[in-house]
Amino acid sequence: MVTAEEIERVAKLMRIEMDDHSEYIERVKKMLGYFDLLDKADVKSEEINFTIMPIENLRKDEFIPYDEKLIEKLKNYKGTHVRAPKMV
Repeated sequence: MVTAEEIERVAKLMRIEMDDHSEYIERVKKMLGYFDLLDKADVKSEEINFTIMPIENLRKDEFIPYDEKLIEKLKNYKGTHVRAPKMV
């Protein structure tokens, strides 16, 4: 399904440095397995509901200036950067 060489090639293309590519093989296999499961799901018979709305009913798109600095309003702003949550 997925080989270490393919993982290494994709990592190089994405300019991601990895010491051990083998640890990612199982993760990629799980992701591809999930996509296979989604492909097998029969959704052709599902009905898609949507509402047609004339463009005249939409609000006017207009620019409203904001005088304050938004970055200073962020909860995790630390003066020179914004602290993001840890990624697992």
